[in-house]
Amino acid sequence: MVRRTKEEAQETRNGILDAAEQIFFEKGVSRTSLADIAQAAGVTRGAIYWHFANKGDLFTAMFDRVLLPLDEIQAASLDPQEADPLGRLVEICTMCLRDCANDPRQRRAFDILFLKCEFVEEMGPVMTRYQNNMRDALVNIAGGLRNAISKGQLPADLDVERAAALLHAFIGGSLRDMLFLPEAMDYGRYAEQMVDAIFDTLRLSPSMRIAATADAPQGVMR
Repeated sequence: MVRRTKEEAQETRNGILDAAEQIFFEKGVSRTSLADIAQAAGVTRGAIYWHFANKGDLFTAMFDRVLLPLDEIQAASLDPQEADPLGRLVEICTMCLRDCANDPRQRRAFDILFLKCEFVEEMGPVMTRYQNNMRDALVNIAGGLRNAISKGQLPADLDVERAAALLHAFIGGSLRDMLFLPEAMDYGRYAEQMVDAIFDTLRLSPSMRIAATADAPQGVMR
């Protein structure tokens, strides 16, 4: 009986997340109320509050479930025992682009985040969470790059911080381009080649070396 109750609770939670995703996508986050989501999910507002503290908490949970499949691969890229950390980084980047192109749920989630979410007062905690996630992503990318350097997969003098910023900007920019101008590039077909190109830049470009940073003019951010 207890197990069944837990299963029902999880089913209700998933139904709320599905409804929120659809309504956020159709109306935008700021124009969506919890009452709208409750009606779409076929539950009461009380049921929503049982699972989520507020709309921001619901939004975060909706987005987190899209990113969850990447967590295991990301952990592998940071694992000192991983034989191919560079391969895991390539896999993460490729999955982000390819899945957003091919998976409707992924595409809706990123569409909501980039195009239909106003970080107004009620979404302030979400903005803070998003900024923290970005900082964590940069740290984790840098950790994966250092792991790859330690395995001889990338140049020893690679400027890791700038390389991490470049990778992060490439993925974020590609996702936005995919949503704003989907006909410009078939990421479902060419994600792997696009990702290979950016990693070729890290391996081969003199501008990504530490010496290039030392030669930069005063005031230029690393």
